[in-house]
Amino acid sequence: MTLKGSDREGIYFISDLHFGLQGREEEMLKYEKLERLFALVKADGRSLYMLGDIFDYWMEFRHVIPKEFSRHICLISDLVRSGIEVTYVAGNHDFHLGTFFESELGLKTMYGLNSFEYAGRAFLFAHGDGLGEGDLGYKLFARFVRNRFNLGLLTAFHADLAIALMKRLSYLSRHHKPVDIPKESNRLLNFAESIAADREFDYFVCGHNHSQGVYPLRDGASRYINLGTWIDGSYPYGVFMHDSFHLKEL
Repeated sequence: MTLKGSDREGIYFISDLHFGLQGREEEMLKYEKLERLFALVKADGRSLYMLGDIFDYWMEFRHVIPKEFSRHICLISDLVRSGIEVTYVAGNHDFHLGTFFESELGLKTMYGLNSFEYAGRAFLFAHGDGLGEGDLGYKLFARFVRNRFNLGLLTAFHADLAIALMKRLSYLSRHHKPVDIPKESNRLLNFAESIAADREFDYFVCGHNHSQGVYPLRDGASRYINLGTWIDGSYPYGVFMHDSFHLKEL
């Protein structure tokens, strides 16, 4: 995928906002930061990549939208209507994106590892769940929650019951990680290194493990970028502009 030209050149990235996880005060502060970010995107951005776990749980129902996410959905809709291309990559807390985001809001939805080219630079992007070696427990978990039959059962429940179950599954997804956090944090970095050995790219952008940072890969030409999270009192985002990539804070 190659992005076309535009007067606005900023490519923005966010991940792991986990709306719906925290108390009201923290959630309202996240919304203030999100509105500030979207104002920046409208001013000089051409596209926004939401790399998973924007909500702490999400699954599409036939006729129901969880009311606590209505403000966020309105903000995204307004961003799309202003001419911004928005892409949503499913994370491990996004059990099933369905068709709502594309058909009703005009977003692009994706799963797994994807790529695009812009301004002579090659970008690889993903949430990060299930990539690389190990993490077998999560891979089995993802197969279970994204199985079509299981999704059908969940959406057949009353919405309040289904959302309660999703919150429980979200809790299990968060707490499945190994005790050895450095090992888990390095898994995605090691995966990016393995790709760089066989494929040329400039940036590998992801989230998932909440370990914010920019790291050069051993090939000397590529960078691994983890966008961090919004649940610990910081509000990071990534932006590629003027031929360089930066991690910034709101």
